[in-house]
Amino acid sequence: MANLKSLFKDTAIYGLSSIVARFVNYLLVPIQTAKFAASGGEYGVITNVYAYVAILIILLTFGMETTFFRFMNKEGQNQRVVYSTTLRMVGAVALVTTVIVLLFCRPIASLMGYGNHPEYVAVMYSTVAIDAFSCILFDYLRCVHKPVKFATLKIATIVLNILLNLVYFFVLPALHLNPFGIYGSDMHFNVVWVFYINLFCSAACLLFLHKELRGITGGFSWDSCRQMLVYAWPILVMGLAGQLNQCASQIIFPYFYDGTTTEAHAQLGIYGACIKIAMIMMMITQAFRFAYEPFVFSKTKDADNKETYAQTMKYYVIFTLLAFLFVMAYISLLRHIIGQSYWEGLRVVPIVMAAEIMFGVFFNLSFWYKLTDRTIWGAYLSGIGVVILFAIDIIFIPKFSYMACAWAGFVAYAVTMCISYWIGQRYYPVQYPIREILKYVALAIILFVGMHYASKLLPTWAAIGVNTILLLMFAAYIVKCDFPLANIPVIGKYFKK
Repeated sequence: MANLKSLFKDTAIYGLSSIVARFVNYLLVPIQTAKFAASGGEYGVITNVYAYVAILIILLTFGMETTFFRFMNKEGQNQRVVYSTTLRMVGAVALVTTVIVLLFCRPIASLMGYGNHPEYVAVMYSTVAIDAFSCILFDYLRCVHKPVKFATLKIATIVLNILLNLVYFFVLPALHLNPFGIYGSDMHFNVVWVFYINLFCSAACLLFLHKELRGITGGFSWDSCRQMLVYAWPILVMGLAGQLNQCASQIIFPYFYDGTTTEAHAQLGIYGACIKIAMIMMMITQAFRFAYEPFVFSKTKDADNKETYAQTMKYYVIFTLLAFLFVMAYISLLRHIIGQSYWEGLRVVPIVMAAEIMFGVFFNLSFWYKLTDRTIWGAYLSGIGVVILFAIDIIFIPKFSYMACAWAGFVAYAVTMCISYWIGQRYYPVQYPIREILKYVALAIILFVGMHYASKLLPTWAAIGVNTILLLMFAAYIVKCDFPLANIPVIGKYFKK
């Protein structure tokens, strides 16, 4: 239980930073979806470009984040040298590839469908190169258990981003100022400034990590480098495949949509805006991942480690299902996060959130091959998911538009999750409380169906009331089965016999 308390504490801090950052970032969504109408497709461009960014960050870190934690806790390794070697490897790759991309910026932009805007590629890649290098610095903060600094920097960077967006979209236009010609009649000209602002914020964040950057002077070990690369390449394949499961649909959508480029970007913009509402699940998963990865590697020698993993899985499912029902209960309010012209895509929200829950379960299960050094299985499993996703997207996007993207992710995660559990029980058996977990899942499905019909058949205020009651029913079941009120700090004393 002490181990779980430590995990929950770090998760709470990482989660707070993630939730606050995402919440502040949500402020960009109403701003941008109000500024860029769905029919124009500009928000679709932003969605498409950031999908490439998500892939590139995986390529530029090439599995070194997980590898870094593994070798920092591995016997016989000098932590100072491991840290320095990792920084130099990732930094060199980021620098060299940035030079290459800048030299061939225009042809790359043409391949992406942005031949008239090569600046998209230049700014995007420069930003992702800085972020990739910063990832190792942030990983070091996680490794030495400095969640407060981690959270502070993450939140500060996002706050800076939102402030600069407000200045660009509201303050300067209100003052009738156009310094350096940063505004143009073409809305796509204004899109690039969204990327410029992101670049500036990433560079500013790197400056505040200067103390951690000193670790680069710890030397370079070719022996450690070779060992790390052998360990890392399956992680790279797995991470790339896993990220493709999350954003490949946004990348390939314009190529397979049955319509004009503008129509494709308009539909993609609707999908990209609506899944922002579903990102609360990604926030929880991400916060959990930040805390859980170093936690697992540091607890490998504990006698009760498998029991801890099993209980953590159950609690993860419980709280993600609670978050899912919360969003579904108040979707009529949360939809105002995005512009009204995007509301037609809200039907993807429950599908994407369910898929994200299964991704979190898959991440939980993934430690059987990480702890047994069978990382190749991560590549196999994620590869299966990518094949499924691409197949569904390619076949069904022309007919069902972005709904195909939502279901492709759902099916891909469901299949890989089940296969990972089945194989993992052979190599690293953990007695997960499957029956208890399935009871929560079944109850959540029943309550979700009730919320769906309440929202469909009742006036908004009445539906919210009914949905609140259903949500409280799930919370009551949690309290009854796993979190008795008597065990809750402070208020628990009032329920003790």
